Amino acid sequence: MPEYAPLDLPDDPKLAGNITHFARALRRAGLPIGPGRLIDAIRAVEAAGFTSKRDFYWTLHACFVSRPEQRTVFAQVFRLYWRDPRYLEHMMAAMLPAVRGVQEDRSAQAAEKRAAEALLDGAEAPDQPDQEHEEGGTEIEVDASLTMSAEEKLKSLDFEQMSTSEMTQAKAMLARMTLPVDPIAVRRSKAAGAGRIDAARTLRASMRHGGELRDLKYKTPKMRYPNLVVLCDISGSMSQYSRAVLHFLHAVSNAKGAGWAKVHAFTFGTRLTNITRHLAQRDVDAALKAAGAEAQDWEGGTRIGACLEAFNRDWSRRVLGQGAVVLLITDGLDRDDPEALARQMERLRLSARRLIWINPLLRWDEFAPKARGIAAMLPHVDSFRAGHSIASLEELAAVISRRDDVGDRDRLLRMMSR
Repeated sequence: MPEYAPLDLPDDPKLAGNITHFARALRRAGLPIGPGRLIDAIRAVEAAGFTSKRDFYWTLHACFVSRPEQRTVFAQVFRLYWRDPRYLEHMMAAMLPAVRGVQEDRSAQAAEKRAAEALLDGAEAPDQPDQEHEEGGTEIEVDASLTMSAEEKLKSLDFEQMSTSEMTQAKAMLARMTLPVDPIAVRRSKAAGAGRIDAARTLRASMRHGGELRDLKYKTPKMRYPNLVVLCDISGSMSQYSRAVLHFLHAVSNAKGAGWAKVHAFTFGTRLTNITRHLAQRDVDAALKAAGAEAQDWEGGTRIGACLEAFNRDWSRRVLGQGAVVLLITDGLDRDDPEALARQMERLRLSARRLIWINPLLRWDEFAPKARGIAAMLPHVDSFRAGHSIASLEELAAVISRRDDVGDRDRLLRMMSR
């Protein structure tokens, strides 16, 4: 249980009703709670007793939380709901625009906004005090010329810290985004008015005139667009980011004129799943629902090395031909053998034209490649970039065609060598 300040427990006579409203708030915050779980929770509290806040917390936790990623949401809703007025006031204020310096300058932690939105559903936020009636009648003027628009703020917001409404807006923005790519030259050539001399065509043309060279024929390399192959981690620690990235990937798959020859998509957690055909559906909700039904390991464990081995063995020759670009989206937190993981990463790198690793953990300024999985994977990627927000995905779109882009790879490799 998270360490919080002591809170008073609610009155016992209305306990069943309080637990019912608490379950509704959890449901609005995204936890799959139905009447069966609610009844089990009331019976569990009745059996466990009602004497300790810690026992009460873990009793409800056992009934309502079924996945690791739901713990943060449960903890925040629990703290907001079970009588911490100052914390609730803070979250009410966080949903209003505030004058810097008047309120505590503090960013919402993961799931706090979602928890506050679930509890304040339909409630009116408190009005801001009229600045003209402040003490001394001083009028505060705020220069809004340099403030960020709501859309710009949303672009820089971490996917994990978004409320339900913000995530809905973010998905709409992701649906409008593209991932343009430049065509690449191939070995085959085509006739052209200028360029390299085409000796074969020139000699064939001279045969029509008794071997006399009357004019030179030229050729230029043919251009074609590469394939995009995406390997997306859908384990518990990546679930929130994976959903946002898959919305973005659906837009890329269905965009006209984006340039990619074909987009192949795979998800992995404890096993590898090909969801390419599902993303071909025009409706994004139907596409992701079908993909979620196909990938049975959603929000489960992580076996990056084993899943990459399955991809290299079964799919690499099918989808990585002709200079494909690979996007590997994972936090790199793997507990399997790091040497086996490094071998599979090396093989994947040798099979692809470019291997770009998108890691949401890079959003932290203090990020360091200390985990064994990250240290094993990093030397085998061409570029290492963040992928925690809309802005980071826009930066990826701007540099994906640049062969010299390495992101933060070199900086982190130097950190590892110290």
